[in-house]
Amino acid sequence: MRKLVDTVVSELNQILLGKDQQVRLALCGLLARGHLLIEDIPGMGKTTLSHALAKVMGLSYQRIQFTNDLLPADVLGYSMYDKQAGSLVFHPGPIFAQVVLADEINRASPRTQSALLEAMEERQVSIEGETRPLPHPFFVIATQNPIEQGGTYPLPESQLDRFLMRLRLGYPDPRAERELLEGEDRRVLTEKLGTLLSQADLETLQEGVTRITASPALLDYIQRLLEQSRRMPGLLYGLSPRAGLGLLRASKAWALMEGRHHVLPDDIQAVFSAVAEHRLEQGESGKSTERVRQLLATVSVLE
Repeated sequence: MRKLVDTVVSELNQILLGKDQQVRLALCGLLARGHLLIEDIPGMGKTTLSHALAKVMGLSYQRIQFTNDLLPADVLGYSMYDKQAGSLVFHPGPIFAQVVLADEINRASPRTQSALLEAMEERQVSIEGETRPLPHPFFVIATQNPIEQGGTYPLPESQLDRFLMRLRLGYPDPRAERELLEGEDRRVLTEKLGTLLSQADLETLQEGVTRITASPALLDYIQRLLEQSRRMPGLLYGLSPRAGLGLLRASKAWALMEGRHHVLPDDIQAVFSAVAEHRLEQGESGKSTERVRQLLATVSVLE
């Protein structure tokens, strides 16, 4: 399994230069059956990463450009009367894809943002009184611009909590940026990508995550992290039980990517920032990074 994962990571690293850790975390989120939020300024490769990930996995892909006039029906779909059929016919929206890029999600109104909530949590949507299942696998990658930029609506905590991880890509290092300037257009390279994993391979990897074991001592460590977050000064609330379950799933996925059948403390620490930061921000931009550092520094692995 590790050889499969390393092949995918290596191919993605040819597209998104100098971002090995972020690529691994994005793949980890997919294997853990979570959803991914990427926050950064425009032009950092957010769309490139999502498209490339869908291509190497051979998954159907749809990009939704979120704007302030986007309506829920533009995302979910709508019914229209068909003369030939003599009845209403449902036209599925772009949400009915295996990988959905919700681009600049925080530029849409809260009403449209909330259209994603059921889809992300239940893998289904309720439209006009009927529940419709979404494809499997189903992976939402949302991008958002920093809240300081104009024309943005902050995502509510209930929606942030639906994302297993949040990443920031950041600027490339000088060597990677030079290679980017001298190399072929990333969009052209992405289109050339072939499928490296079949859907059956992906499902095998996702199922493999559920078989990774975590010892009682590791579960104690996760519980201590959760409990300490709930005691931190300046926070209205700490990490939720959903965050704890997500941290365990992500740690198991990371262990599988490392070729192990059990979780180590290193796996928890590798994914903790991505899982916890967006849940600990609570309106104070920039403070969550320090809170995560503090939690990892003060909570001992063994007690």
